[in-house]
Amino acid sequence: MKQGPGKLGGQPRANGCTLTKNGGLKNGYVRGAADAHGQNHHIAHNGILYKRPFNEAFEETPMLVAVLTYVGYGVLTLFGYLRDFLRYWKIEKCHHATDREEQLDFVPLYQDFENFYTRNLYMRVRDSWNRPICSVPGGMVDMMERVSHDYNWTFKYTGKVIKDVINMGSYNYLGYAQNNGSLTESAAKVLSQYGAGVCSTRQEMGNLDKHEELERLVARFLGVESAMVYGMGFATNSMNIPALVGKGCLILSDELNHASLVLGARLSGATIRIFKHNNMQSLEKLLKDAIVYGQPRTHRPWKKILIVVEAIYSMEGSIVRLPEVIALKKKYKSYLYVDEAHSIGAVGPSGRGVVDYFGLNPKDVDIMMGTFTKSFGGAGGYIGGKKELIDYLRAHSHSAVYATSPSPPVVEQIIKAIKSVMGEDGTTIGKQRIQHLSENVRYFRRQLKEMGFIIYGNEDSPIVPVMLYMPAKIGAFGREMLKRNIAVVVVGFPATPIIESRARFCLSASHTREMLDITLKAMDEVGDLLQIKYSRHRLVPLLDRPFDETTYEETED
Repeated sequence: MKQGPGKLGGQPRANGCTLTKNGGLKNGYVRGAADAHGQNHHIAHNGILYKRPFNEAFEETPMLVAVLTYVGYGVLTLFGYLRDFLRYWKIEKCHHATDREEQLDFVPLYQDFENFYTRNLYMRVRDSWNRPICSVPGGMVDMMERVSHDYNWTFKYTGKVIKDVINMGSYNYLGYAQNNGSLTESAAKVLSQYGAGVCSTRQEMGNLDKHEELERLVARFLGVESAMVYGMGFATNSMNIPALVGKGCLILSDELNHASLVLGARLSGATIRIFKHNNMQSLEKLLKDAIVYGQPRTHRPWKKILIVVEAIYSMEGSIVRLPEVIALKKKYKSYLYVDEAHSIGAVGPSGRGVVDYFGLNPKDVDIMMGTFTKSFGGAGGYIGGKKELIDYLRAHSHSAVYATSPSPPVVEQIIKAIKSVMGEDGTTIGKQRIQHLSENVRYFRRQLKEMGFIIYGNEDSPIVPVMLYMPAKIGAFGREMLKRNIAVVVVGFPATPIIESRARFCLSASHTREMLDITLKAMDEVGDLLQIKYSRHRLVPLLDRPFDETTYEETED
């Protein structure tokens, strides 16, 4: 999108947003507005909800690229069936798991057709995943070299180590994944005092003073009444959502929500309805229908309506339209669950996540969830909210009742990292890291756009998806980047839509400008080599809907 301020319909504009008289921003879009370069600008009037520009770009897939991508998957599928035929008649050696001859009359243990993709497509690019590293996952890593002599079915380690590989794949947003410094020393001290594990649950003998200190700190950091911490981020979602909603409740879930949120919703027994990604009109339609029609068959009112969203979507790099979601939540008297796994520490002037990013009141979010595994270099997750909510979860959450307590040295690492971000360690290191990450994100995204790559997401998101599309280019991109000593994450179907394979870069405060320049130079070379500079600078909106100026006006409680 065009970055400089301009004019549209006689009104001043800034980064795709209409400026109001009092300095607020009206976000969204109107179809059909385009600049001289053919780039669409999208303006809609959803009330004065935004206090800052909100820019997200999702460029349309070129038609030829889409066709060739489908053709590529079609050819791979045909060859897959041919190879399965050869394996069936023992002409080609079969490496995949199959049922034994004496068990053929049993219910199949392995679903042969469901494993078709793994056998015939994934194996071709398997070397691009699960690469073992043997160092701290900082800005640079050491990687163990491995080779395969049977087309990626098995790997052998050569004994060599690839040194100083630039790490563009870890979620180490603030650079606290390190093996030296005051945080590491504090964690080592706690390790010597408390040991590595607790060997009990929080409700039995596993509740340490360190756990309670962390919970008080997290509540203060988030600006909520109370918080509870858990030993696993995935389980924080999957085990707590069933404690919050059940039969007779309705969950409205974004179509691109993380697997942990999907699993938690399914385990809850609540009715689940999906709205289009970040599409506020789709969400409002579901809310209206839920209020008007109630539960199926009986038409009784829903016991609870819970909106479940992520703050930053890890495959798209997009940021939730939280001001609009909160406005809808208030208008229709529902509850809001926000997963801040990728946003806490990574966005916002003070690193407090997407609520801080938009300058909103934390009390407007009923359940604030996040993890310590990304920005804080630790492990586990948290739930923050009202004291009554947290007290209820302490008694009813499976993660609280049955799961082992978080490891003491990991808890200490998180405490020191959060205090650093808050400036309570007596330094400005945390603030500097937040600022450095923001600068890295803007610089890296701008350079990739100028090179001609199609990149997705919000301009402030530290997750930068670069579109590859074609299946053959997934493995080729990962291998070519590794040849240039750069470790990247590549993602394809079924984790993404079949024509939207991509490489996902994760920016970090531990990246120096020199590291980014080396990576960008390699990207330029590989982009020309693989011909993946697809951008035609014709952006399309994330949402395809008309606007209604009164749709998201807040109502009094």
